Amino acid sequence: MASSSNGSAGSAHENRTMQIGCRNVWKLFGRNAELFLQARQGAPTSEEITAAGLVSAVRAVTLDVHEGEIFIIMGLSGSGKSTLVRCMTRLIEPTAGEIMFEGRDLLQANERELIEIRRHKMGMVFQHFALLPHLTVLDNVAFPLAVQGIVRPQREERARAVIELVGLKGREQYYPRQLSGGQQQRVGIARSLAVEPNVWFLDEPFSALDPLIRREMQDEFLRLQNMLRKTIVFITHDFDEAIRLADRIAIMKDGEIIQIGSPEDLVTRPATAYVAEFTRDVQRAKVISAGALMRPCRDGAAYETRVRIGDRAASFAAAIVASAQPFGVVDEAGTLIGEIQRDAVIDLLAGRKAT
Repeated sequence: MASSSNGSAGSAHENRTMQIGCRNVWKLFGRNAELFLQARQGAPTSEEITAAGLVSAVRAVTLDVHEGEIFIIMGLSGSGKSTLVRCMTRLIEPTAGEIMFEGRDLLQANERELIEIRRHKMGMVFQHFALLPHLTVLDNVAFPLAVQGIVRPQREERARAVIELVGLKGREQYYPRQLSGGQQQRVGIARSLAVEPNVWFLDEPFSALDPLIRREMQDEFLRLQNMLRKTIVFITHDFDEAIRLADRIAIMKDGEIIQIGSPEDLVTRPATAYVAEFTRDVQRAKVISAGALMRPCRDGAAYETRVRIGDRAASFAAAIVASAQPFGVVDEAGTLIGEIQRDAVIDLLAGRKAT
C-alpha cells in the first residue's frame, strides 16, 4: 500500500470500490459558518477563521474508504477525528463538502432516506456502550432489528447468531449489569452487526477497557473482520492498536488530514515532521514487512524457512536471529521472490539503519 497525503488513495487501493468518502469536507462551529466559507471560496486561512469567531473542527478533508478495508483515523485529542466520523454519518451536519456513500452524496439525502441508510447500511460502536440496562443481552442485540420492524422470531434468530459470533452464547438472558466491561463491549459490537451494515463505524471502542481485555477485544475484532470483511472506519489515539488493526491510517491535526497510508508507509515515509514525531516511538519491527527487508535471491539458493511478503518483521525476527540461514520471501501466490538476511533483521531491531 503506497503512502499518500492530502487524502488521495494509495496505489494498492486504486482499483478497489470506494464505499464511503469525503470531498473537501468542512465543519466550522459558530454563527453564519456557511456564509463565511462561501465568501472565501471554501478556502479560508486559520487566521480568518479565528477572526470571524469560528472554530474549525474539520478542514478540507478529502479521503476514500474502500470496500472491505479497515481505515483508521488517528490524532491527538481535539484533532477532529470524532467530528469527522460524525460528519461521515451525518450525526453532525458538515458545513461544506460532499459525503459520498455508495456512489451518492449523503448530504443530498432527506431525513427519511438518511434514517433508512443508518438503520440498514451503517453500524456504529462508540466508547460508551449505551446498552439498555432493562433489556437482556438478546433484546439489546435485537433492538435495532425491532426498530426496523422485523418480527420477533426473525430478529431473535439473527440476534442469537451474532451473539454466538462474538462469543457470548449462553448469556442471552443476562442483563448488562451482570457482564464484565469486555462482555458489554461485545454486546455493543453484536448489536451493531445485527443489521448487517455495509459500513461499520467504531469510535475508540476499546479505550475504556483495561489492557488485557483490550488486547482480547482486538483479537476478537480481527477474527470477526476475517470472517465478515466489513468496510470499517475506526477511530483510535493508540498507535499500537492502529498498526495492529489497520489496512490504512489517516493522521489528523487541527482538523486536517496530514497523511494517509499503511502503517509501514507512515513509519518509513512520513510526509511531515509532525507524522515523524507522531510515529517516532513505534517499534519498527511491528510495521516493517518482509517485502521491505528482502533482497534478490542468490542463484541456486534453497530456503528451509519462507515468509510471506506482507509478514511483519516482528513475526519472524526471533526465528531468523536464531537461524544461520536466510529466509526466503514468497508472494501471495507462493512464488519465491527474494530473501531476507539475518543481519537485516538485527539492524532493524537495533535501529542501526533505516529501511
